[in-house]
Amino acid sequence: MSATTRQPAPVAAEQTAAPAHGVSFGDAFKVWLRVALLSFGGPAGQIAVMHRIVVEERRWISEARFLHALNYCHLLPGPEAQQLAIYIGWLMHKTRGGLAAGILFVVPGVIALLLLSWIYVIWGNVSFVAGLFFGLKAAVLAVVIEAVLRVGRRALKSQLAVVIAAVSFIALFCFAIPFPLVVLSAALVGFAANRLGYAMGSHAAHGKDADLLGDSMPDHAHASLARAIKVVAIWLPLWLGPVALLYWFLGGANVFTRLAVFFSEVAVFSFGGAYAVLAYVAQQAVETYHWVLPGEMLAGLGMAETTPGPLIMVVQYVGFLVGYRTPGMLSPLLAGTLAGLLVTWVTFTPCFLWVFLGAPYVEALRGVRSLGAALSAVTAAVVGVILNLAVWFGVHVIFRETVPWRAFGLNLSLPVLPSIDIFVTILAIAAALAIFRFKAGTIQTLLACSVACVVLQLTFVVAQ
Repeated sequence: MSATTRQPAPVAAEQTAAPAHGVSFGDAFKVWLRVALLSFGGPAGQIAVMHRIVVEERRWISEARFLHALNYCHLLPGPEAQQLAIYIGWLMHKTRGGLAAGILFVVPGVIALLLLSWIYVIWGNVSFVAGLFFGLKAAVLAVVIEAVLRVGRRALKSQLAVVIAAVSFIALFCFAIPFPLVVLSAALVGFAANRLGYAMGSHAAHGKDADLLGDSMPDHAHASLARAIKVVAIWLPLWLGPVALLYWFLGGANVFTRLAVFFSEVAVFSFGGAYAVLAYVAQQAVETYHWVLPGEMLAGLGMAETTPGPLIMVVQYVGFLVGYRTPGMLSPLLAGTLAGLLVTWVTFTPCFLWVFLGAPYVEALRGVRSLGAALSAVTAAVVGVILNLAVWFGVHVIFRETVPWRAFGLNLSLPVLPSIDIFVTILAIAAALAIFRFKAGTIQTLLACSVACVVLQLTFVVAQ
């Protein structure tokens, strides 16, 4: 008799624990793993994959809620695609959902890029491998230009948005204005424009989508001071604790400390999404710290383009090369591996802090048009950021030499015209034709350019 009275209790507990939207954590885990394994092609491709699976196929959230979260993630420093995954995972299954979505999003890329970094430093001078990475450098130019157009078509829905993108490009490329200032200025312009009655562009309809989450705010998504303090108390030590320990035990001049400090700064100040971070990291790593050469940076970007996960995973490759070349008492490969993983940690851990801390407040502001206008202006500024990256990479890969030119407030890096690399130029044009004229995919274009360079390299070696 007593057994009969106790039997329904587990069932009731199970029903209480089940999410209101009906998606179990186990099912969500499988979906986020699928998203991670299919996340090729940079931020735009990754966001498109996420949209197709989460909004169109699974109908977890509505189109309007997806775009609201995306615009907020554009405003954050760091990789917007991973932050969007964390945001949606958190909406669906609280903190553990955000952790699962965010961690799974980067794990395949961490493993793949670590293996490619090993190959690069061990066999990079072998003709086959050298040709492989040389082809990636040329093809990446076309890929980044295609990203400018793809993001531009989505973001530039009004004349004001076009002006913001153009001014952002000029500020970055011609005057070297800091990224945070550009992004903050864009947000303020969008906010002011909305108050004055100017539209940033078309807004997504808040229609009655048959999404599982619905339009209401989940119980765990309500903002509170106690919750914010708890998030900061957990994630700030997780992020900066290793940096402080390195500084304490190894000193500020140690290469691991310098990497940890620099990429922690990147995690805070590089706004505008993955391409914005890439532009800043590339210029600092090449021109300021002299950690890598422009061609090596392009090779790393090509690796990141051909592997799943965030494009900004290229920072792991930069850290690997720095550790490999200054190993200290460690073996070069071990030092490179540890440095790459350290850079990955300080780059991606803050993403969880930004989302878990800010998402409840962003959810509470859904429907506030002035905030939406500010976020849309940031998205427009991102187009100028990506264009700056494309031009910077183009100059450094097509021309072997550049000279600085500073006058009248301008801060430019001008190409030395006789140093043009004809073969790279031809290959970049071919990659552009493949993408724009024949609609070839990113992965296919990168691999085709690499194969073409391998064949040419081996032919040259045989001829000698």
